Amino acid sequence: MKVVVDFAKCTGLGICESLAPEFFEVNDDGDLVLLKEDISDDELQSVEEAVAGCPTEALRIER
Repeated sequence: MKVVVDFAKCTGLGICESLAPEFFEVNDDGDLVLLKEDISDDELQSVEEAVAGCPTEALRIER
């Protein structure tokens, strides 16, 4: 599984960063940086929470 970001939809609010900081970071310019794509079973819950918490629906999990 991997996480996919639609950067055209992302507004850089940082909710994903707070829920899954090992995957997402908002840089000093307010842009989202995807730190890694591949999701292990142990990481799945935090990434699912980040996807569900994204108000712009810019995140998805590709299975």
